Amino acid sequence: MTHVERTVFTVATADGDIELEARWDLCPEPERVAVLCHPHPQQRGTMNAPLMQSLTDSLVEHQFAVMRFNFRGVGHSSGTHDFGQGEMDDVAAAVATAHGTYSELPIGVAGWSFGAATSLRWQARDGNRLPWVGVAPPVNSSRSLPLPSRKELAAAPRTIILGDRDQFATVEDSRAYADAIGADLQVLKGSDHFFYFREEKIAALVADGLSEPA
Repeated sequence: MTHVERTVFTVATADGDIELEARWDLCPEPERVAVLCHPHPQQRGTMNAPLMQSLTDSLVEHQFAVMRFNFRGVGHSSGTHDFGQGEMDDVAAAVATAHGTYSELPIGVAGWSFGAATSLRWQARDGNRLPWVGVAPPVNSSRSLPLPSRKELAAAPRTIILGDRDQFATVEDSRAYADAIGADLQVLKGSDHFFYFREEKIAALVADGLSEPA
């Protein structure tokens, strides 16, 4: 079992109006950095959701320094939910903090559900080229803002992970979207949106996706 150092801190958004609750989970000598974005705040999503915790623990074993944060209005983060708009600034602030802390290490971004959609929309907005992994992104969902098109995204290594029993996206729609943006699609048979008992497999896929050279 890897010794893990845990640190709780705050992250300020660029305009200084929002303070985000965040934490590092660190192995002794990290080789890479992962910034994780949690699922929908209005569906009880937080950085401490069970899958988020399992991903963190497994990624630390894969020699990642893992940064999690709560979107605005969640937990001890200030502000209020902004339906995916202001939350892009939250992702930007988290990634900037990760860069500032580990400037010598490669960084990647991963999100689950709302966190996947929001981090990908941030990449489109800011022209970001970091490796990205989306766990069960809401492709063609009426509950989420539309995902960006290929022409809106700068080229980058991208992976989508989906269970074939996902309640909010179909394999067919997700495959079409992955092909459209040049992403790799990994489908887990027998899994739904929450990937119960498949956490280690998800973590391995996330680690592989975030290890792709930017």
